[in-house]
Amino acid sequence: MGRYVAGRLLLAVPLLIVITFAVFALIHLAPGTPERALLGARQSSPETIAAIREQWNLDEPFLFQYFLWLKAVVTGDIGRSIQSSEAVTAAIGRRIGLTIFLGSYATLIAVVFGIPLGMWAALRRGSRTDRTVVGISVLGVSAPTFAVGLLFLYVFGVVLDWFPTFGSGEGFWDRAYHLTLPALALALALLALIVKITRAAMIEELDQDYVAFARSRGLSRRRIMSRYVLRNSLIPVVTVTGLIVVGLFGGAVLIEVTFGLPGLGTLLVESVLTRDIPVVQALVLLTAVFVIVVNLGLDVLYTVIDPRIRFGSAES
Repeated sequence: MGRYVAGRLLLAVPLLIVITFAVFALIHLAPGTPERALLGARQSSPETIAAIREQWNLDEPFLFQYFLWLKAVVTGDIGRSIQSSEAVTAAIGRRIGLTIFLGSYATLIAVVFGIPLGMWAALRRGSRTDRTVVGISVLGVSAPTFAVGLLFLYVFGVVLDWFPTFGSGEGFWDRAYHLTLPALALALALLALIVKITRAAMIEELDQDYVAFARSRGLSRRRIMSRYVLRNSLIPVVTVTGLIVVGLFGGAVLIEVTFGLPGLGTLLVESVLTRDIPVVQALVLLTAVFVIVVNLGLDVLYTVIDPRIRFGSAES
């Protein structure tokens, strides 16, 4: 396993270079310049603009700019914000806690409710309950995240006044209370997808011969479900859960903007609009590393769920 993990991490290096280079190129191709975004509508002399460009290496050729950024990252320096001159690590450090809390909260809601609902629907296949759960899950997958966020904000925050409509809270429980609506809005589509995958995987396993054989041996339904059916259904569920966790960052951008939360999603939007290249590059690098680590963790988790899976080999 150690050699497999090391090999995957080694392969991740060129992937990170390709991703960060592509984003770096897209930022430079976009209209506008960082110095104009920094100066805004203020009148400025050519000397001032030239000084800003020189300070942030914007007067260097495109490839050399990327080389300078990459060299700094290798040495552990991911730069300073062009807009605020603040260290990028400090800017991210102030906001990353809220995004992690929101993403973990949404994932917990999606997994805790999604897997049991999928199992419940599979055990009542073809019934009214099954059709209701499937219909709601289809609606949840189809609903845009920002629209769900606005709906929850209006109904539960404004009309019913059950939850606060702004702020991120202080302390664990106060933060959980403030982030309940954003987490529910973010979790809805994820929960619906987990329900659909769990139901499909459970139905497939329930039709297998080993289930009928276990019943003929007199095993209880609970034991069959927990020890055999659920465990064999977990690989597709874990796979989709991993993809969902990876996709949380994209959904978090919309949710954080909708609810005005000062997380990494809001920071990314602000940095793109102001062409703050060091911050954008750092967030892209952080997201890419997160995706690689999650996928690697899933591969390792597969061997725990199904001991027949081995790295670099196959067993019959």
